[in-house]
Amino acid sequence: MKTLDAPALSRRSFLQLSALAGGGLLLAFDWLEAAPGDATAVTGQFAPNGYLRITPNGKVTLFSKNPECGQGVKTALPMIVAEELGVDITAVTIEQAPTDEKTYGRQFAGGSRSVPDNYDLHRKAGAAARMLLVAAAARTWNVPEAECQAEKGAVVHAKSGRALAYGALVNAAAQLPVPAEKDIVLKSPKDFTLLGRRIGGVDNPAIVSGKGLFGSDFKLPGMLHASYQRCPVPGGKVKSANLDKIKALPGVKDAFVLEGGTDPTGLVSGVAILADSTWAAMSARKQLQVTWDEGSLDGYSTAAYEAKAAELGKQAGKEVRKDGDVEAAFKSAKKVVEAAYSYPFISHANLEPQNCTARVQDGKVGVWAPTQNPGPALDLLVKTLGVKKEDITLHVLRIGGGFGRRLINDFVAEAAAIAQKAKAPVKLTWTREDDMRHDFYRPGGFHFLRGAVDAAGKISAWRNHFVTFCLPGGTDPMRSAGLSPEELPARFLENYRLEQSMIPSITPSGPLRAPGSNAFAFVFQSFIDELAHAAGRDPLEVRLDLLGEDRKVAATRGPAYDTARMKGVVRRAAKMANWGRKLESGRGLGLAFHFSHSGYVAQVVEASVAKDGSVKVHDVWCAADVGPILNRSGAENQIEGSILDGLSEALTQEITIENGRTVQSNFHEYALIRMNEAPRVHIEFIESDNPPTGLGEPALPPTPPALCNAIFAACGKRIRTLPISKTNLAG
Repeated sequence: MKTLDAPALSRRSFLQLSALAGGGLLLAFDWLEAAPGDATAVTGQFAPNGYLRITPNGKVTLFSKNPECGQGVKTALPMIVAEELGVDITAVTIEQAPTDEKTYGRQFAGGSRSVPDNYDLHRKAGAAARMLLVAAAARTWNVPEAECQAEKGAVVHAKSGRALAYGALVNAAAQLPVPAEKDIVLKSPKDFTLLGRRIGGVDNPAIVSGKGLFGSDFKLPGMLHASYQRCPVPGGKVKSANLDKIKALPGVKDAFVLEGGTDPTGLVSGVAILADSTWAAMSARKQLQVTWDEGSLDGYSTAAYEAKAAELGKQAGKEVRKDGDVEAAFKSAKKVVEAAYSYPFISHANLEPQNCTARVQDGKVGVWAPTQNPGPALDLLVKTLGVKKEDITLHVLRIGGGFGRRLINDFVAEAAAIAQKAKAPVKLTWTREDDMRHDFYRPGGFHFLRGAVDAAGKISAWRNHFVTFCLPGGTDPMRSAGLSPEELPARFLENYRLEQSMIPSITPSGPLRAPGSNAFAFVFQSFIDELAHAAGRDPLEVRLDLLGEDRKVAATRGPAYDTARMKGVVRRAAKMANWGRKLESGRGLGLAFHFSHSGYVAQVVEASVAKDGSVKVHDVWCAADVGPILNRSGAENQIEGSILDGLSEALTQEITIENGRTVQSNFHEYALIRMNEAPRVHIEFIESDNPPTGLGEPALPPTPPALCNAIFAACGKRIRTLPISKTNLAG
């Protein structure tokens, strides 16, 4: 172990150590002028700017910087600190960190970035604190630091049998110079005692016992309950409303119009109803009559989009990428396959609808929100309310399902604007219908494909005319609607061409779990199966041929594609499922893989198709390579959840548009997979020394194509349009 004799660090140093009021050890990133203070008025607990705190009575508190939306980050990030610190994770207190990007950097839950962005930093936070505690103990005993060992919340000197608990050391440790980043000694992974184990979610006991953790549970004294009616057409404005009638209804305290703007990611025009209960507000809203200025809606419907896509698909699109000579490869091919694939807009369908509590008082703003993206939420509040950022305190509450929807903070702006006008604390709660009809949907898309296989049965050419969506008057794909020119099979084929055409749409779009990949994998992995079938070859072997030799294929943006890692999970999933075995009539196996969010995942699905066309998914085998596994319980939970999401999206989910309006309103029109439809899920990890990735998203994209390929193997009918429920499989 290095001896702690480094000089104190400068203001811009990497780590900060400070003595807490009353004694204790606080470790934080970056150097802050502001002293730790009471930043959690909700609970009255002291919440310092840091990742860990140890007090003289031995209490260890670890802080999770990023929002928790079911992905397990509130458990996983503190586990990293606890491993290096040498404490029992079951004996510490874990708290949600305050919103403070000066201290923590970006605090968001999205893109499976929490672990990749924070793994090294959290290890160093725990290790630096451990080194200081060991140094303090060694000086107390006048022994070499190398003879001391930190374990289970204490420093032990084995030669003398002495031990000091961390609490007894914190004041002495606080007087020592902080180790420079280059001098921090991390544990060897072979010595890990916590990471890699199964650890239950820190909030699990509170959740199963019904304690209030979520935004929907939060209350403020004297608060009013709000419901907000938006225009059913994006961008519509209020012309008039029967406000006098609404104000006279039982329990209603006020009703008013908010002008708002035209950007759906912020405050939009609507009518707010304030009442003494959520029930009273929502009941009054049923009698609300609003006249809207909706603008022109010509052509904004699912039927019109499909007709336009079919027309564009017959034409050439704008060239996005061209490798080799595709047309020459088609002419010399043994077989050429043409197919049109499509998928619909779909909703996030969070279990917990959007909600937010806000208070604007004496020039100060307090907001309690289940947001995935608190930094931009603060910026939006500044813009909406006309206040300074330093006058806003944003508390991040546990999220009842995010999946990307709560990266957009429109509901936060609504609650704060209503509270500002009402001059009272306000809790805004959306209905399920609000949530489904005012979503930022995963955009639909259309792919007109042509592929070729050569005499050896290998894929020799691929042309994709991608028809996607843009905003009216726009020239670029709308949010989450773009296709990277480097998406597989680009870079893996000598002859490849990608064209693009766009259809204007006013339907708001946004990221949904594994953005882009959740749709593209269905198309490309299904079409690879078609080409394998045309070549008369095993789809497994065709995929391995496509990936080629072991190498890292460079990318213009993002990480390189490691073919060895991908082939590893493909082979592992096939082995897990006993790929190639003979199945009874009406059953089939389907294989798919996908690289997204730095994770390598392959899946095999076993499904059956009954005579009436109904589909039953029996088993899913999943192999994943996402580096080392931090929390095995959380990792398996993420894969199982991703697979169920993927199956649900593939089987039934669809949002349709008529005259600019979303048709579906609730789960009776937008079915989710039920418990009795869930398959058995089998998971294996290929762990490696590669940096860990997130796991909330990489396991979803292979699921829909693996299922569709299994359906083809079972009944001989190819699924080219999602959801699967739109294809007649009977017979």
